[in-house]
Order: sequence, then structure tokens, then C-alpha cells
Amino acid sequence: MDGPELKFPRYAKLAFVLLSLCMIVIILYYGKHILIPLFLSVLFAILLRPIVILLNVKLRFPHLIAVFITVVFFVLSIATILLFVSWQVADITDDWNKIKINLSAHFENLQQWIKERFHVSYRKQENYIQQVKQETLKGDSDLMGNTLSSFTDTLVNLILIPIYTFLILIYRSHFIKFLYKIVSAKNENVLQDILTKVKTVVQSYIIGLIIEMGIVAVLTTTGLMILGVEYAVFLGLITAILNLIPYLGILVAAFISILATLVNSNEISMIIGIIILNSVVQLIDNNLIVPKIVGNKVRINALATMVGVIIGGAVSGVAGMILSIPLIAILKVIFDHIEPLKPLGFLMGNDISDNLKSVLTKK
Repeated sequence: MDGPELKFPRYAKLAFVLLSLCMIVIILYYGKHILIPLFLSVLFAILLRPIVILLNVKLRFPHLIAVFITVVFFVLSIATILLFVSWQVADITDDWNKIKINLSAHFENLQQWIKERFHVSYRKQENYIQQVKQETLKGDSDLMGNTLSSFTDTLVNLILIPIYTFLILIYRSHFIKFLYKIVSAKNENVLQDILTKVKTVVQSYIIGLIIEMGIVAVLTTTGLMILGVEYAVFLGLITAILNLIPYLGILVAAFISILATLVNSNEISMIIGIIILNSVVQLIDNNLIVPKIVGNKVRINALATMVGVIIGGAVSGVAGMILSIPLIAILKVIFDHIEPLKPLGFLMGNDISDNLKSVLTKK
């Protein structure tokens, strides 16, 4: 028999919600090495679920075999992309001497411009550069340790994520039954609605991202080919992948493209062309591709997205930034279905245009 329901004032409920969110962020920060690969695996499992259903239901494969084939196909697809990237990186490394020569030419031109524009002698510029080098070298040991630790974590995650994905797909029904056991009978319909919408949002969002990556890769590759840049296909693919990192990825991609351009050209016009190309692609991506393809899948506003990306980056670096948007979308679905949390779901929503339209048309 259920006991009497406790009543709390609104400010107390808000305090409990904010305290719970703070606790979630703290848990994510200290448990990121365990939780981040687990979250990625959940997203991949949701994405791969239709393939498992196709093999299991349509083609009559046993469930275990269907999951195994799906995960192997997924791993081979990722491995193919990584092999192509590694092959292209090896080619660029072979041309590193050409890059250094052309980079030195640009550096000398920059030094000359600084001398003529700001009247700073070559000696003073060299002294300043040496000072920066010495300050940088002080942290070399820490940098080496952090790099080794990051490489080790990445290697472990590359092994764990396919295993986690396989197990999540195998025990999917078991996990769903667990969720039904921890909610009351009157809330089972709400849970069913949440699970259905979360699955739809995640699948649609990831498929939208894949389509966006394809369009960005084609646009960038085409532009680089027109400019006559070597490794155009590789740079287009890298730009599309790095574009997954909100706000910062396109800057890193432009820097890599500029470095690759120095293989066979030291013309400043080529560098300016690459900067313009990346700016145009980013403009098209932000104003046409994302709103039409990705934005329709995740109904969250730009402020919530930016805050989520910053928190994700602070909690777990690049992986946290990539995961932030789908996690915010999942949280919004949950908030929209729980009465005390509906104001937060509304705050994260993207109906500002509708509100503005109603205000402007109001007489």
C-alpha cells in the first residue's frame, strides 16, 4: 500500500532538480573514463538496432548471430575509414620536408611584414620566439604524459565500445524490462513514450549527422579540387569528421588543409582560397544543412546547445563535446514527459520563432 504523497513548494522542487543536475555533472566528470564509452555504445546500439531487426526478423537470423554480424559490419566500416586516413597521413608525412620549406617561406614573409608594419627587428622577433619555446618546453614532460595517457584511453575505448555495443544489443530487452520494474504501473505509458521518442531522436539525429558529413565532405573535396589542392578527398573527409566537434572542428580542419596545401605551393593566394572555402562551407552548413537535416531532428535552441557543448568539453574534452547534443536531446525528451521538469524542457526548446511570430502578429 502506497504511503501519503509528500508535497513540496515549487522553490524546493527547483532546488532538488538543480542539485540533481549538479550531481549528474560531478558523476560524469569523475566517471568519464567509464561512462563516455558506455554512452557512445548506447548511441551506436540505438543506431544499429534497425539492422539487427532486418537480419533477425526479415532474414530469420538468430538474434545472437544478427547482433554479431551487425557489430562486425560496424567495426569494419570504421576500420576502413581509419585505414584510409592513416594511409593519407603517411603520404603527407613523406612530404613533410616540402611543407617545412614552404612554411619557412611564409614565416619569413610574415617576419618581414611585422618588421615593416610594426618596426620590430628580426632579432627581437627571434628572441620572443625563443622565449615562447622555453616556456613551452617546461611542460614537455606533462605533455608527453598526457599524450600517452590519452592514446592509451583511446586504444582501450576502441576495444571496449564494440564490446559494449554488442552486449547492449544482446541484452536490450532485459534492460527495458528493468526500466519497467523501477517505475510504477501508472507511469508505464509515459516510459514507453519516452523510450520511443528517445530512439527516434537518436536514430534521426545520427542519420542526419551522417548525411551532413557526406554533404560537407563533397562540398569541401570539390572546392579543394578546384583550387588544385593535393589530398583533396582526404582533406574533405577530415573536414567532415572534425565538423562533428561543434564550433572548433572547422578551425582545426582549415589548419590541416593549409598545412597540406604547403606540399606543392607556397602561394598566399592558395591559403586565402582555403580559408574562404572553409568559411563558405561552414556558412552553408550552419544556415542550410544543419537547420534542414539535423535541426529538425533535435529541437533544442542554440543557447542550450552552446552551454551543453561547453559543459561537455569541460567534463570530457572532444568526446564530451560530440556527445553533448544527443545527450541534451535525450534529456529534453525526458524533461518534457515529467511534470516537475517540463519547465526545463521548455527552456531547452527551439520554439522561439513561433513565440516571436505570435508576438509580432498580436494586435
